[in-house]
Amino acid sequence: MRLQNKIALITGGNSGIGYATAKRFLEEGAQVIITGRNEQSLREAATQLGSERITAIKADVAKPAEIQSAFDQVKATFGHLDILFLNAGIAPVAPIDQTTEEIFDNLFATNVKGVFFGVQKALGVLVEGSSVIINSSTVNAKGFPGFVAYAGTKAAVRNFARGMSAELAPRGIRVNSVSPGPIGTPIWGKTGLTEEQTQQAGGEMVKQIPAGRFGTAEEIADAVLFLASDESKYVVGADLYVDGGIGQV
Repeated sequence: MRLQNKIALITGGNSGIGYATAKRFLEEGAQVIITGRNEQSLREAATQLGSERITAIKADVAKPAEIQSAFDQVKATFGHLDILFLNAGIAPVAPIDQTTEEIFDNLFATNVKGVFFGVQKALGVLVEGSSVIINSSTVNAKGFPGFVAYAGTKAAVRNFARGMSAELAPRGIRVNSVSPGPIGTPIWGKTGLTEEQTQQAGGEMVKQIPAGRFGTAEEIADAVLFLASDESKYVVGADLYVDGGIGQV
């Protein structure tokens, strides 16, 4: 029960890494709030999690007004927040010559703007000793074809963890990031690739992973749990790679 009596909010908590982390946090005793922009999938996720300690709030992280509304609800219901996992993100495959302005803007609005304003709007509810975790990626330091703009968003948020730590540490708020490698989650079905292309790309990627396989959402959730718990209270501004070695070896 490492998170007993803690209140945690997870953006994009209705699927993939966010859902697995919500489940893990509940197992460790936390009161968990999940957000997402799809109300139906949020309700389904909350039902599947099956706990009286789960709350679902519809909010699109690309819209600061909706983020503010979510934290207003947190304050009204719970009074404060101990843990914030900024997980929501998109990852379309887009070679440079096929990256439209719309794709670029959507990527940065969700993956970067959502993180920055997520932290900003949470400052009114985050208490001393709280932990903020940002979901980055191994692409923040490693290049992959078709993910140039996406990699830019993840490099940006990794550096948010540094700058935000410097600014917020005096207030007792620590910020870290977690960088997953290739993980088997529903996001692969939203890249814009066909099923055949996805399988082919996945097969080629596995060849580059020293661990020889894709990771699981649950393995990332375990890493996020460490950063959320008091076990990591002396970890500030760090980037924890959970990538099967693809970005390290």
